Amino acid sequence: MLWGRSLLTAGLQCCSCRVSCHVKRHYGFLADDVKSLKAVVNPDISKIRNIGIMAHIDAGKTTTTERMLYYSGYTRALGDVDDGDTVTDFMAQERERGITIQSAAVTFDWKTHRINLIDTPGHVDFTLEVERALRVLDGAVAVFDASAGVEAQTLTVWRQAEKHHVPCVCFLNKMDKPAANLSFSIESIKHKLKANPVLLQIPVGSGKSFSGVVDLLTRRKLTWKLRSTRDDGQVFQSKALDQSDEPELLQEVGEARAALIEQVADLDDEFAELLLTDFGDNFDAVSSVKLQEAVRRVTLARRGVPVLCGSSLRNKGVQPLLDAVVAYLPAPDERHHDLVRWYEGDLCALAFKVLHDKQRGPLVFLRVYSGTLKPQTAVHNLNRNSTERMSRLLVPFADQHVEIPFMTAGNIALTVGLKQTVTGDTIVSSRAAAAAAARRAREDGGAGDKRAEDVSVVLSGVEVPDPVFFCTIEPPTMAKQADLENALNCLQREDPSLKVRADPDSGQTVLCGMGELHIEIVHDRIRREYGIETQLGPLQVAYRESILHSASTTDTLDRTVGERRHAASVELAVAPLAVSAPGDSCELVFSEHLETQLSAEMKQAVENGVHSSWHHGPLLGSPLQGVATRIQGVRLEPGTSVAMVSACVSRCMLKALRLAGGRVLEPVMSLEVTVGEERLGSVLGDLAQRRGTVRDIQSRHDDKVLLATVPLAEMMGYSTVLRTLTSGTASFSLELDSYEAMNPQDQSALLRRVAGLL
Repeated sequence: MLWGRSLLTAGLQCCSCRVSCHVKRHYGFLADDVKSLKAVVNPDISKIRNIGIMAHIDAGKTTTTERMLYYSGYTRALGDVDDGDTVTDFMAQERERGITIQSAAVTFDWKTHRINLIDTPGHVDFTLEVERALRVLDGAVAVFDASAGVEAQTLTVWRQAEKHHVPCVCFLNKMDKPAANLSFSIESIKHKLKANPVLLQIPVGSGKSFSGVVDLLTRRKLTWKLRSTRDDGQVFQSKALDQSDEPELLQEVGEARAALIEQVADLDDEFAELLLTDFGDNFDAVSSVKLQEAVRRVTLARRGVPVLCGSSLRNKGVQPLLDAVVAYLPAPDERHHDLVRWYEGDLCALAFKVLHDKQRGPLVFLRVYSGTLKPQTAVHNLNRNSTERMSRLLVPFADQHVEIPFMTAGNIALTVGLKQTVTGDTIVSSRAAAAAAARRAREDGGAGDKRAEDVSVVLSGVEVPDPVFFCTIEPPTMAKQADLENALNCLQREDPSLKVRADPDSGQTVLCGMGELHIEIVHDRIRREYGIETQLGPLQVAYRESILHSASTTDTLDRTVGERRHAASVELAVAPLAVSAPGDSCELVFSEHLETQLSAEMKQAVENGVHSSWHHGPLLGSPLQGVATRIQGVRLEPGTSVAMVSACVSRCMLKALRLAGGRVLEPVMSLEVTVGEERLGSVLGDLAQRRGTVRDIQSRHDDKVLLATVPLAEMMGYSTVLRTLTSGTASFSLELDSYEAMNPQDQSALLRRVAGLL
């Protein structure tokens, strides 16, 4: 026991781990100190920062997080990804592979501020983890490899941050690498991310001689004189620049600070006015405080992104990054949430992640937007329209959790006892509180002409991408089938991007995921965490189907069940829609006379029949995409059941789709390969055999960056092939780009292979 009896009486418990007496030491706990307890669970909201660390794989996210935890006093020793002892990469699969698989939350203090931090994955298979973290965060730190600039997955996570309007700070990591290049990275941010990088630091030295940074706002030189590789970088020297410094450095700092002031003046009108009235052309007189305030305004308005540099692995530059998080990223009350104001202090929270604990059951992560969260209270789930009792409330510290008596707005909490809640659900204090919020929304004009009882004030959830790979999964014996189903249900609740369905023909369980690694990790977790040695079938690509032409048809269904006759006749037409983006869907419209002719019940039955047909195309049984359906006529005999109507519509749809001629759409991936010039020819030759199309070949220092599109079906086992071709010197990343129609020859070969003729 690490904390002592006095802490237990205060209502806090902790497990033994490397974070040791974090709360006792870091929050200054004393016996029966009620004020200290309130500081843990009820900090000033303006002193809270909810941030995420995001980047391309292997840019240094987890290493940067580990240094933040160490310098804040959260941990007693520096962890290393290669050693498998980092705080946030606690899963066995993460430590074995040296990558982040699932996001992990930690809470720590930096100076006078509370920081709730989420370390997110960089691999494209786990993009949903980044998506749902950014949905609830107020700011983000984007980490870049200073020798590579903006990489493929950096673009993806940056777009996600833009979608949720999350202000960012950029950290150019790995400045100690020989190929690190500040100007190259800045230009990369400008051109690839279409952002305005606001450079706040310049490096001192380059490559192995990189020793620190110069803060352009304060004109102070920060240097880390590490005596050995074991030096933790806790102590560094900070001194004002003077004439004793190198003339080249003084000139570079002067020019960079002048450029910074001009850039901020262009982006912030208030600072531009101050500059004209008080300072004129005397940039040296501009105070660092006023400049910092202007940079903060620019960052919060997302007109620019502060850029800092350092080397996390070499323990240099992380403390100024923490200062920048506090100085430039927003507090929770500085983010605008329309729905929250309608609750007027009542509890309003969003569930953004679920974990399963063998002893405690499902653990639900909540972002609290308003009100106070307390254990042993009933809460209402708006999405499920259900009430549940929350038994315990915890603060997340990666895989260790500390129990607390309450949690206030602006924080991230972990709850025990919410058995029905899933990712994206809105949690409020009661059904009455939701009705009152809906009434206020209607009064504010946010609900149009709807009545108050018809308004559902639900926070927007998380967009879940469609899976692109699937395979069958079988238990070792039928006796383990129930255990496997329970494991898959738990994993699906944790990971909404994982889909499980039953094959209608064979009855087998089909596992659908975002990639080879995703399914491999799920398979490994079932074996380790649930003790089931399952067998996976061969990986298959999740195709889509569409149609070639327009077609219309009619169909009649006439059945007598018992003494009751059911008869329905349907006339409909289908037509192709333009298909490009993976999210493109199908459309359904009714002829004008049917809008008033059909009852609500029958209209719903028709919609159900059409929607069920969209899930199974006529060629492969894959979901349809880019198909417009128009219901032109529906005739019913009195007493016909809604089930018969839906069945008639489904049969008519299948007939129309066959008349229109089917085509298969295959997922096409955006591929980026970084390879030495001497190996480029081998990679291009292999890509040509995979039906790939080269879009561009760029230079990055001594390497070539190959940008291409290639069908996903051709990328099975590509990592092994690329390692063989390049002797392990190349790296690649994949991202779903679009669904494109297969040419007739490839489609014919695919259909024959599926039918068992090849």
